[in-house]
Amino acid sequence: MSFFPMFIKLRDRQCVVIGGGKTAEAKIPGLIEAEARVRVIAPKVTEAISTWAREGCVEWLQQKFESGDLEGAFLVIAATSAADVNQEVFQEAEARGTLCNAVDDPARCHFYYPAVVRRGALQIAISTSGFSPALAQRLRRELEVEFGPEYETWLEWLGLIRSVLRRSGGDPEDTKKILHLLASNEMFEGFSKRNANELQKEQGNMA
Repeated sequence: MSFFPMFIKLRDRQCVVIGGGKTAEAKIPGLIEAEARVRVIAPKVTEAISTWAREGCVEWLQQKFESGDLEGAFLVIAATSAADVNQEVFQEAEARGTLCNAVDDPARCHFYYPAVVRRGALQIAISTSGFSPALAQRLRRELEVEFGPEYETWLEWLGLIRSVLRRSGGDPEDTKKILHLLASNEMFEGFSKRNANELQKEQGNMA
């Protein structure tokens, strides 16, 4: 089976997490960061989830999963330690046309969580379609070295230049050529070198 890779907007969409343990806890921060409306359904939750609930970051329904709990959900994460509960969640998601991820159970997943390298607005996602999460994690670590924190600042600069060029009303093809030139590796190396020199000057002035 071939998978369709995409980045999806979850702002204000209802996302339901079934389970309140460490596995569920690990899946929630990404949903919060994406500004989803997160609902956790579990009799008990970790201290972190409890804190998020008190702070209003998530809604916690202190109960076991019941039929009908996926009403209005855009996607659901089944993260309990009970295979029969995860199966029940998946079946209801299937019936409702709701995207479901049953953690560590590829057969009951409509989508997989990729390993992600984040550098500000830059996100590099790696997936092995569930065949080897360990390989995905190894590749993520390698890419974190190759694409260091400096990419965040560079991408912000590229975004600013792109906005300026688009507002200038110039020829679209010329603008496209300039943007591709600015995104080249040579431009990145020059940008990084200038930033390093400026940092050294600032440190020298502070000494």
